[in-house]
Formats: sequence, structure tokens, C-alpha cells
Amino acid sequence: METKYASFWLALMLVVLFPLMNFVDSKCILFNFGDSNSDTGGLTAGLGLYLGPPAGRTFFNRTTGRFCDGRLYIDFICEGLEINFLSHYLESSGPDFTDGVNFAVAGAATTTTAVPFPLSTQVLQFLHFKNKTRELRPQGRGSLIGEEEFRDAVYSFDIGQNDISIGFSNNLTYQQVVETFPDSISRIKNAVISIIENGGRKIWIYNTGPLGCLPQTLALRKRDNSTLDHLGCLADYNNAAMAFNALLDLLCHDLRSQYDNVIIVCIDMYAIKYDLFANHTKYGFEYPLMACCGHGGPPYNYRNLMTCGQPTATACPIGARAVSWDGVHYTEAANEIIASKILSASYSTPQIKLSCLCN
Repeated sequence: METKYASFWLALMLVVLFPLMNFVDSKCILFNFGDSNSDTGGLTAGLGLYLGPPAGRTFFNRTTGRFCDGRLYIDFICEGLEINFLSHYLESSGPDFTDGVNFAVAGAATTTTAVPFPLSTQVLQFLHFKNKTRELRPQGRGSLIGEEEFRDAVYSFDIGQNDISIGFSNNLTYQQVVETFPDSISRIKNAVISIIENGGRKIWIYNTGPLGCLPQTLALRKRDNSTLDHLGCLADYNNAAMAFNALLDLLCHDLRSQYDNVIIVCIDMYAIKYDLFANHTKYGFEYPLMACCGHGGPPYNYRNLMTCGQPTATACPIGARAVSWDGVHYTEAANEIIASKILSASYSTPQIKLSCLCN
């Protein structure tokens, strides 16, 4: 009971006092773990792949390894925190780890898939990075991130989407897919605990988005209109995402009870992203369920083996407002909105702004 009340008062003090404090001289350090939603070049660097045009056509005007036409939501978050974009841990040429490191890799899940960088490996990479930084710091080499900065850093987790989609891709029933979730959540728990036991004190966990609204999912998995919800999204996929998120909410609650000296903030990414589809006209998106870059035209502009980057695919005009970039990932325009909602803390539990976690 004392632990429960201690956690409550800690959260209350953070909500009330943090907005009143001056953070002008603060510095944010961010370590990120996840999949393609926040991968800033890990898959391309790690496997030596080339992600060609039209990826990166806005803002960067070049390919960067991001599965997007421009910036990801994590890039906009870095801009909001006034820190550099996060270099990827696997990038060998010119990385800048001054403000943190990105370990997220496209295709990653909580368990090993065709992509050999599951969440557990990403955490091990962080521990290696931390130990190497400790070794090189006295020589004035490496990232020079100090011990206090490691302790005060924010550790963000955005993973789970591939755990859900893999189950459906393996032709499991809805119930069979949902039965795999406790193991996925357990692996996320182990990853977070590993960070905490190695000094992390600020944990930032995103739940997963509405998979059933992605053009790829709709193009490949829709059997008939009876499987759709009122927005035209695949109901089973979205229901599975919500079931996964319900378990993740319980995990966040359990972790707060277990570690009353750790700040654990959970963000409702599902609500943030679903709003883009449900209220697309509010944001200037005309065809929310159609990929900007793809093949086949309406309703989804997605066809297998003719995906974005292939010679048979074409992209919508630069400046066109689309939610989905390639049928799986979000456009820069959508990512900017997603990031603004994350930074607002309106979708966070407890409602602590990310900027307020910087020391």
C-alpha cells in the first residue's frame, strides 16, 4: 500500500511541479528502441540495404534509410526537444551520439524474425554502447555521455506492431493471435526492467497503432466488406491492436507499482493515429486509406511486389496530403501531427510532457 501511494504522489508532483520549472539549461538525452516507425536508418546500415527514391524526397532531399518521404515522428520530437536527430547505433559513417542513440530497426519485433534485431538485441546493443562509452570517456573519445546523463536520459520503446502482423500473416485466427500477446508483453517487460536495472529512471512507452487502417493490410487481407469497421479499416486487426494495448497498459501499471522511484509514462499511439483516419478532413487528408507511393490506384494504391521504390510504383505529387506513405508507414505530414500530439502530453499517462523529463 505504501508503494502504491508513493507512486501516486510521485506522479502528482511531476504533473504539478514540472511545468513550473525552468528548463532553459536542460539537455535531453534520448535512447530509442523499436521498429520501422522510428527507424532512422538501422535496417539499411545493419544489412547493407539500399532504400532508394522516392523515400526521403521531402526535407532531406535524399535517401536516409527512413521508410518515409521525409521525417519520422521521432525526428519531429527531436526538433521539439531542440536536440539533433538521433543517429542509428548501426551507422558506421559519421554518427553523432551527442544527444542519444536510436536502436530501432525496421521489421523488428519483440522476438526474432527475418530481421536479426529483436528488442532483446537492441537492449544488448545499448548495454554495449554504455560500457564502451564508459571505457572511452576518460580518453575524451566516443559520445562522452556521462553517467548522470545515462541515468537522467529518457528511454523510449515503440514496438509490437510486427508481433501482431506476423501472427495474422501466419494465418493464425484472431484468438490465436491474441494468445501470443502475453509472451510479447513479457519480452517488453524484460527489456524495460533491464534498462531500469542498469540505471534508467525515465521510461517512455508507446502502444501500437491501428494496423487495420494501413493500406497494405487492407489490400492484402480484406476478404469482403463485412470484415471492415465504420471507417473502412479491418476490424480484427484493430481489435487485436487494442487487445495488445490493454495488456501493455497493465504492464505500465505493474512497472509503476514495482519501481516507485522510476518515472514510467505510457503514450496512447493508437488514439493519436486512429484520429488521423477518423478525422482526416480536419488535417487536410483526402484519401486516408490510400498509399501515397504505390501501384494500383484507389482504393488503397497498394499491390504486392509493386511497392514504393519499385519501378512499377509511382508517388503522389510533392505537397499532396496523405496519411500513408507506402502502405505501411506514415508520411512526413502525418508524422508531424503525431509528434505534436505526443509532445502535448494529452495522450500520456500520467500527463507529463516529454520536455519536462529533460535535466
